[in-house]
Amino acid sequence: MSYCLHSESHLDSGPIYVRENGKLHVVNQGAGGVQNVTPKTRPFSLFSRSFSVELCMNREDDRARRQRTDHFIFTYTKEGNLRYSAKSLFSLVLGYISDNVDHIDSLIGFPEQIAEKLFSAAEARQKFTEPVTGLRALQKFTEAYGSLVLCSLCLRNRYLVISEKLEEIKSFRELTCLDLSCCKLGDEHELLEHLTKEALSSVKRLLLKDNSLSDAGLRRMTAPVRVLKKGLENLLVLDLSCNPKITDVGVGYLLSFKKLNCLDISGAGLKDVDAVIKRLQMQMGLVHSKVPLKEFDHSNCKTEGWAEQTVLQWEQAVMEAMKPQDNLRSRAAALRFYGKTRRIEEVVKCTLEEPEAKASGNLQFYKEKVQNCHLPLKKEVAGSHELKNNKKRALAEQETERTSKQKHLCLTVEDWDLLNTY
Repeated sequence: MSYCLHSESHLDSGPIYVRENGKLHVVNQGAGGVQNVTPKTRPFSLFSRSFSVELCMNREDDRARRQRTDHFIFTYTKEGNLRYSAKSLFSLVLGYISDNVDHIDSLIGFPEQIAEKLFSAAEARQKFTEPVTGLRALQKFTEAYGSLVLCSLCLRNRYLVISEKLEEIKSFRELTCLDLSCCKLGDEHELLEHLTKEALSSVKRLLLKDNSLSDAGLRRMTAPVRVLKKGLENLLVLDLSCNPKITDVGVGYLLSFKKLNCLDISGAGLKDVDAVIKRLQMQMGLVHSKVPLKEFDHSNCKTEGWAEQTVLQWEQAVMEAMKPQDNLRSRAAALRFYGKTRRIEEVVKCTLEEPEAKASGNLQFYKEKVQNCHLPLKKEVAGSHELKNNKKRALAEQETERTSKQKHLCLTVEDWDLLNTY
């Protein structure tokens, strides 16, 4: 490092150092000559000994620099060389918005095609599985797009998912099919109370098999329809099988569903089955089916919509939380094997209750289609057939008359010889 120090006094300037050709020379002012000597003076120090310097980088800039690798797509060529290409501006913006999807104010009026891609991007980042921000983001989508987010929801035998994600499930609007079979909800569950609200007035298929329902639960479910003409007024298919606490009184509450086409009350605690069958047939037009109906085989009910993978992510999270309990089950089994604990009967699953319902009787009902409109068509077709038959008969009679005339007009050889003489 080369430096030059100037003194305030011009008379006593001190030694002057000059660097030439990589060598340091000292110049005496009085003599004016140049001497190749090594300076013996104490080097000048710019900082004190206690001074220290620490190199610090901005962490935010470093984080942004790390995220810049997401702006490229890395692929391998046929030769095995690594090749990268920059992502489009649309994908970069989409990724940024999906990372901050919980800060969106509203999506009403936003194009559906772009919203679906945004939902998929946020779903891939598992934004909807977060407890608070996920619910807020999901509500923004359901408010704007309704049935596109989810039109059919199957939660059969998934009581833990319902208990963990109840608020998220209640945010879904315009559902047309809802399967809550084998969940043991009971009459006091909050989700059953949510069924009576206008948010689920679009439900056309409701499956409540094996949910420990009673007449009180049916009275609450049908109260908005019976009193205010709201709620489940558009219901077409209802499954209430394997609920032994439902009696003849509870079936009477179902008469308010005027649009109901299919009903399953197999396994219910009915006292007078024949009276219930006659009542449903007279007041609702439902006919007792001797054969099991395909509407109640639970094969057509599936989770459909943008949030299909979201529901699967919820289920996977619940299953991961349940993994430690497997060790507890094995430990309890070992204790039962050595006789240290009593054997506890496990809860009977829904599949085991189906044979009981079949043994008690298949009480499935359907509404026959009105075919009166086709009766005039049948009469016209019959009349046309009669006209065709009459025409055929007339033609047959004409042919017989012609043949008879031809038979009468037949001449012998003698008659022909007599006519030829003229």
